[in-house]
Amino acid sequence: MIELAGVGIFAIVATGFAVVSLSLAWLLRAKVADPRKETVYECGMPAQGESEVRTNIRFYTFALLFVLFDVETLFLYPWAVRARELGMAGLAGIGIFAGVLFLGLFYAWRKGALEWE
Repeated sequence: MIELAGVGIFAIVATGFAVVSLSLAWLLRAKVADPRKETVYECGMPAQGESEVRTNIRFYTFALLFVLFDVETLFLYPWAVRARELGMAGLAGIGIFAGVLFLGLFYAWRKGALEWE
């Protein structure tokens, strides 16, 4: 019961801190609307062209594949450190993991996702 009281006190203090902080920010903010404040600011230079530029989906696919295989290496390092302790079960597990990722790489290669033109 005492632990629950500590959680309740913590929740009350956290909520009070948030309410006080937001209230002070609202009271101390600048209330005068300046036309310069409403303009678009982009690196100190006037904005040119449209903000919505069509980007080829291949860039996103290539980046996603990079992240996927980069994360694969992150999973391989802990296994390599504990390979002797894990034994054959660990070797089989990492073999299945690498096999599934190899199938994904083969699929992406066959679909042409790795072609940069």
